Amino acid sequence: MQIKMHLNKNQNKNQHEPVLLNQVLTYLEPKSGETYLDLTAGYGGHAKAITDRTGNLDQAVLVDRDINATKALKKLFSNSTVKILKADYLTASQNLIATKQQFDLILADLGVSSPHLNEGKRGFSITNSGPLDMRMDQDQVLDAKTIVNSYSEGDLTRILKLYGEEPRARAIAKAIIKARPLNTTTDLADVVKKIWPKKSRLHPATRTFQALRIEVNKELELLEGSLPLWLDLLAPGGRIVVISFHSLEDRLVKRAFKDVSGNRLDAQFKLLTKRPVTASPHEIVHNPRARSAKLRAAAKINKKGNLHADNGQK
Repeated sequence: MQIKMHLNKNQNKNQHEPVLLNQVLTYLEPKSGETYLDLTAGYGGHAKAITDRTGNLDQAVLVDRDINATKALKKLFSNSTVKILKADYLTASQNLIATKQQFDLILADLGVSSPHLNEGKRGFSITNSGPLDMRMDQDQVLDAKTIVNSYSEGDLTRILKLYGEEPRARAIAKAIIKARPLNTTTDLADVVKKIWPKKSRLHPATRTFQALRIEVNKELELLEGSLPLWLDLLAPGGRIVVISFHSLEDRLVKRAFKDVSGNRLDAQFKLLTKRPVTASPHEIVHNPRARSAKLRAAAKINKKGNLHADNGQK
């Protein structure tokens, strides 16, 4: 009995619990027969809940660039006709546009999953020591170790400022170069801790790890290129939800939605969220990853006669 309980505990640790699931279902409002595109399907938590409601597995497309995630998705949906694509969401979106596909429901849950953070060997975690990797796509060449050990002081400073909003970016860049070579996440975290010696709620290396992860995976470049495509991929009357996990992503989503909505004759979308929707204290207790999640949603206007309608926003 003790062994069984121990195994279950470890399984729960690595299990990915979808963030803001109830809110996603509220704003996507999936209906029977609707088509669904999940651009960051991960381990299928959102996808399973949504396809259970649409029942339209023939017209569901699940995308992820992580081979472990796509394997898990194939296992989860092994007895269905769901289409699973291993690709980054920009490439997948471009291919879907090229084939003139549209979807009633689109979801993008950005950021890293629990297995990324809990498995030290993936290199995303500050607390679980592992190689400096941080690749969401294990097939790509660039990893965090390459950046940390080969980028110039100027490039490291730029990345830390731009992607980590790190106020001590230059000092950290200098310290990284002085400490080279760095091989593990612990090596890097220890270097940053020396620049931020005082205790704080956040680990002092949090911003540095975020910046490196964004650079490794080209997250903001992919998001900025993808957002207009996602709006084109949405069918008239369809709904789109994007969940972001830091202000840099949220600004891009907010701007993209704002640019196509409002009190204008040419507005094609209606905002469904006046401000980003966040997790309740109850959800945060059970799923700490939800703490920084921000959800924004929009709907594509169905008829030309409704082009003036919106949520009272510009």
